[in-house]
This record gives sequence, structure tokens and C-alpha cells, in this order.
Amino acid sequence: MTRYWAIVPAAGRGRRFGGETPKQYLMLQTQTVMQHSLNRLCQGLPLAACIVPISADDQLAEQLEYQYAAHIRFVAGGTERMDSVWAGMQALQGQADEMDWVLVHDVARPCIALSSLKQLLIELADDPVGGLLAVPVRDTLKRAQAGRVACTVSREALWQGQTPQMFRYGVLYAALQSAIQSGQLVTDEASAVELAGHSVRLVEGRSDNIKITYPDDLPLAAAILVAQAAE
Repeated sequence: MTRYWAIVPAAGRGRRFGGETPKQYLMLQTQTVMQHSLNRLCQGLPLAACIVPISADDQLAEQLEYQYAAHIRFVAGGTERMDSVWAGMQALQGQADEMDWVLVHDVARPCIALSSLKQLLIELADDPVGGLLAVPVRDTLKRAQAGRVACTVSREALWQGQTPQMFRYGVLYAALQSAIQSGQLVTDEASAVELAGHSVRLVEGRSDNIKITYPDDLPLAAAILVAQAAE
């Protein structure tokens, strides 16, 4: 029987957000961003386990209360996202089968809709590789040079990647291992799988699956959660 595993890298410091508190520990309504993200993921997926790589000096992650605490396991993460995901993959060795699914989700995406998680599982059910949630690019794109517009980039066929990104365990393990051995720093799992020569499927998600990156994203996420609760 095919099983589902999640990896939520949470060892980052959120340098673009600024401030001393890592963004996963900022308060969003009555819980931290991390609690929202993990609770949503565990609620919406039939997970065997959710692996959360954290930094070695993290004293808070394991003290927080989670709705599905029995499914969550913490491991030591790495400096880069790829390092943390790799640590999560290695933690699953001997437990996950080659054809099991691994879903990697950004800890700073607390607004992932349960309907999107369901759609991801449905559309990728028989796929030999996997894919990711994404949305078509809406805005006009400009390429910059020295603070001025160099050209306008066509948005036709362009998609904005989100998470979760869902791949067969064997495919993702081999792709990440190859990227690490060749010294390539990939910023998401789909990039590693693409570099390994696989075709990655796009599953249309929702625009409210925002990633908290800058301070003004936090009140926006709060508003989204209120709106989703009314759906």
C-alpha cells in the first residue's frame, strides 16, 4: 500500500523577513505560523508521519502544541532548504518505499487549503514522478537592469510554484542526491527532479496559498485564514 510522508523544512532564519524571531515562530491569530502550517498539512493528508527538520539550537519547536502531535517528528536540519529536505529524506530511509509519496511543504505557508491538498493527491495518484501546486502568473513581468526596465517578459505559459511539492520517494531521493553530489544548490524539489531529467506535473492551486516572506504578508495571511474559515 502506497503511503504518504511529509517533510516541512523549518531550520531557516527568514532573512528577508527581518527581525530576531524566525518567521515560523511569529504569531498568527492565536498560534504560530508553524503550528498553522503543520496542523493544516496533517489535517488534510493521510500521513504516515510528518518530518520537521529544525536548527540545532531550536528550543521552541518541540515545546509547541500541535493538533496532530503523534504524527510529527523533529530532526536536525541544515543550512539551506535543500540540506533540511535531504535530512528529512534520510530520516525516512528504511521506512518509506520507493513508490511512496513525499510531500515537501514550506513552513511559512500556513494558508494551504484542504481542497488543494485533496486535489494534489487526486491528480498525481497514478503519476510515476510527481508534481507541485502552482498558479498561472497573472501580473506583467519586467526584466530589470540597473534599476530600469530592460524588457517585458511574456507571462504566457509561466506558472508560480508553490508547495506542497509531491514526488515519489525514490525519484526525489535520487534527484536530491545527484544535485548534492554535483554541487548544485536547488531552491525547490521540483528543480532537483527536473535536473534529473524527469517531467514534473503542474497542479493548479489557489492564489491564497501565500508564503510569508515580508512583514506585510502576516496580516494578509490572517485575513486569508478568516476568509477560509467562512467558506
